[in-house]
Amino acid sequence: MQTITRTTPCGALQGLELEDHLEYRGIRYATAARWEYPRPVEHWEGVYDATQFGACCYQHRGFDEDTKVNPFYSKEFRVGCHFTYSEDCQYLNIWAPKDAKDCPVLIYIHGGSFTGGSTDERHISGTAYAKKGVIFVAMNYRLGPYGFCAHPQLKEADGTCGNYGLYDQLEAIRWVRRNIAALGGDPHRITLLGQSAGAMSVDILISSPLCRDWYQGAIMMSGPGLQRAAARPQSIEKVGQFWDQICQNAGAADMNALRQTDARTLYYAWLDACKSDKLSMLYTFPVFDGKLLTKATFNMRTIPKMPKILGMTNADMIPALVSGLIRRWAHDDKGSPCYAYCFDRDLPGDNYGAWHTADLLYAFGTLQNNWRPFTDTDREISRQMVAAFANFVKCGNPNCNALPRWKAGTAKVMRFGDPSRMAPFPDGRLIKETLHNKGPV
Repeated sequence: MQTITRTTPCGALQGLELEDHLEYRGIRYATAARWEYPRPVEHWEGVYDATQFGACCYQHRGFDEDTKVNPFYSKEFRVGCHFTYSEDCQYLNIWAPKDAKDCPVLIYIHGGSFTGGSTDERHISGTAYAKKGVIFVAMNYRLGPYGFCAHPQLKEADGTCGNYGLYDQLEAIRWVRRNIAALGGDPHRITLLGQSAGAMSVDILISSPLCRDWYQGAIMMSGPGLQRAAARPQSIEKVGQFWDQICQNAGAADMNALRQTDARTLYYAWLDACKSDKLSMLYTFPVFDGKLLTKATFNMRTIPKMPKILGMTNADMIPALVSGLIRRWAHDDKGSPCYAYCFDRDLPGDNYGAWHTADLLYAFGTLQNNWRPFTDTDREISRQMVAAFANFVKCGNPNCNALPRWKAGTAKVMRFGDPSRMAPFPDGRLIKETLHNKGPV
C-alpha cells in the first residue's frame, strides 16, 4: 500500500494507492460547535493526511460496550473495528478508480435511526464501485442529541434550529461538488444512496429547495417515503417540550446551559427522556425548519422527478407499510422512471431471514467481511446488485447483463434472490413479518 497526493481546491490531499483503486479517508468537510450549523472547510495548509478514518459521532456504543448495546449488529458489522467518537465528526471517505476521469459519483448516507452508525464499519466500502468506474463517497454526520436537537430558545437566538445532522450531509455534498473533479469525478453526475434513516435523508435532500437540483438520481433502501407518511417531521415547538425534559434530566436551567454540558451527560439525559416517552424517536428526527425541510416541498404530492431505485428486504421493519409506499411511488412517479426491488435472499447462518440492513452486504460487495457462510448464490446476488446500482449511477437505468430485464413503474419488482426475477411483492410474508417479526430489529 502506497500513498498518492492530489491537488484539490481545498489543498493537497494525500490518500492511499491500493492494488486496484484509490482511497481518501477522513477528509474534513466542515466544522461546527454544538447545535451550530456547519461551516465549510474551504482550504487547508500543507498536505492533508487522508490515510486514516475520521471520528464518528457519539452514540450509545461510544459510551457502553457495543456487544451489550446491540449484540446483533455488533457481530454483523463491527467485529474488530476500532472507532473514535466525537461531536466533531464531519469527515468523509472517498473510493475512486486509479484512472478516474469525469466519473459519475455515488454518495452514501448511512442509516441508524438518526442516532447511530458510521462509515468505517466492516460492511461499508466503495471498492466494488471504484472497480466499476464509479467514485463512491460516504460521510459521517452528527447524530442523536448532537445532530437533531430543536427548541424555541435556539430558534429565537439563531433564527432557526434543528436538522444539524442534515446540514452536515448537505455540506458534505457541497464539498464533493466543489472538489471531486480534482479526484476524477463529475460534479454534475451525482447520485445519492441512503439506507433506512439514510434513505429518509436522501428523500429530504432531493426535495429540499436548497439543493434539489444537485442530483441526477437517488437510491433509497428500506426507508423511502416513511417521513412523508408514518414518521412525519415534527414542529420545533413540539420537539422543544421533549428537550425541556432533557434539560431537567441533566440539571440544566435552559438550553444555553445544556449546550455547555459534557457529551456524556447530555447523552444519558437524552436517553432517559427517550425511555420515558414512546414517541421519542420522532423527537430526534428531522423537523420542519422552513429552509432545508419545508412543508410545501415535502409531502406525498411533491415526489421529486428524477430516476429512482426504491427497495426493501422481505423481513424489513414495518414491511407491509414500506412495500405499500414503494408501490405508490413507483405507480405515481410518471415523470421519471422508478425501479422497485425486494431483497428476497434469506441470509445463511441463522433463521432471521433478510433482516433490516442485510442487503447492504450485497449492495456494497462486502460479503467477505462478514462471519456468515455465504455461498456462490450469495456472491452472485451481490454481483447483480453492484452491477445494477453502478449502471444506474452511470445512466439512470439499472438494467445490465447481470439481471433479467428490470422494468420501471410496474406491479412487479425485482426480487433479488435465488433466482433474481421480476415478481410481485411477497405480500403474504410481509404481513406475517409485520405481525410476528422475531428478527433483530
